[in-house]
Amino acid sequence: MEIDKILVVGTGAMGGGIAQAALEGGCSIRLVDKDENRAAQAVERIRSRLERRLTEGKIQDRESEEMLGRITTVPDLSSCGDAQLVIEAASEKESVKEAIFRQLDAVALPSAIFASNTSAISITRLASLSGRPGKFIGMHFMNPAHVMKLVEVIPGLETTGETVEAIVGLCLKLGKRAVVVADSPGFVANRLLMPAINQAIHALQEGVASREDIDNVMRLGAGHPMGPLELADFIGLDICLEILETLCLELGETYRPCPLLRKMVAGGRLGKKSGGGFYDY
Repeated sequence: MEIDKILVVGTGAMGGGIAQAALEGGCSIRLVDKDENRAAQAVERIRSRLERRLTEGKIQDRESEEMLGRITTVPDLSSCGDAQLVIEAASEKESVKEAIFRQLDAVALPSAIFASNTSAISITRLASLSGRPGKFIGMHFMNPAHVMKLVEVIPGLETTGETVEAIVGLCLKLGKRAVVVADSPGFVANRLLMPAINQAIHALQEGVASREDIDNVMRLGAGHPMGPLELADFIGLDICLEILETLCLELGETYRPCPLLRKMVAGGRLGKKSGGGFYDY
């Protein structure tokens, strides 16, 4: 099964990045948001990034216009049309995702595959509420999704081999590297990444080193492109907190969020998207 018609639910950083990656892979996209302004802003961000690629000589003008001609915005889930795949990239809250998939099952094609971009929530649990557990799978894109090459592909307990094959094939079509991982809390990426970010926040809270020095140790000493505190700002501190809460619930005290992280989220310092986190933007 070759997938070329995709519905993306969510117009934030991840939804917009996934939509762009799919456009660049030759797919047609419907982008869902009940707020027309948010949807228009998401398309404008995609346009701006494509214009930057055009200026850099990475794409031609006709390619940019052709891609933009394959994306439309729709106001609600009932407008999913003939989408072969639905990728949910909404809030990292299980109740929100469950409600979306329950609605989708009533309006999507019976043959459509459902995928969640969740960072840590059980795919099997979401699949059990979707009405189509055999056609349910996790597609955990890295941020920014239009740049990063990795997609963690997570089958649930009932996910069929045909569904896995179709999604791995789509990843290849989008120029991504698909890594199939077990349905375990945090999968691989966040099971390893979030404790590192959490420990960096603990080190800052305890005065072990400044934010800049903590980040420089990991950039210059471990070869990371971004330090853990800068990366947390980029991901969003609220998202980091939600992922750590899920991991702590599933895997225990090792993943308990640092009090400083909780305090910053409570104070509205969410990272780059709010204008300030560990750094100011």
